[in-house]
Amino acid sequence: MPLPTSPISRRRLHERRIIYEGFQRADGLIDIDAHLVDVKDHAHELITGTRPAGHAVHDMWVRVTIDSRFVIHAIEARMDSMPYPDACDRIEPAYACLKGANLLHGFRKRLRDDLGSVRGCTHLTELLGALPTAAVQTLASLKREDDASRKPRHLDGCHALETTTDTVRRYYPKWYRDPTLEEPA
Repeated sequence: MPLPTSPISRRRLHERRIIYEGFQRADGLIDIDAHLVDVKDHAHELITGTRPAGHAVHDMWVRVTIDSRFVIHAIEARMDSMPYPDACDRIEPAYACLKGANLLHGFRKRLRDDLGSVRGCTHLTELLGALPTAAVQTLASLKREDDASRKPRHLDGCHALETTTDTVRRYYPKWYRDPTLEEPA
């Protein structure tokens, strides 16, 4: 359900689109393609020149190739549109430093440590910050949720799937923990 219509008249100034697409490769690896586009609905004055309404201020891509353990095998970054041509795009190769990182184990900290601030591009780094959940969703589409001999990784990952909730009791009874039977800490 979308948000309700605003009761106050308003004019849109900016649109940001972010898309993540997951692909299964013929070699068994997974590609996650991420794309970020920022567009103004009006002519936008930048120090480098005016961007006409509807022309992207940012149009950036990242492709991350991972295995089934979420380890990065390859990463590519590209910028089609940026505020500072021949400056912003110079950072693209720096993202190769993430090769070998695991998306599920300390990835966001490593991303911030290795590519935060002036070591990277704010927008590419931000785009990569949500990549782990896109990767989890991509790989989840390849197997059933309930056929694991180990607790599914998404349980205890959010409030609805805390293993003491009625949701888990109903949909994942094998992993349900009755809170009344737990010993106090």
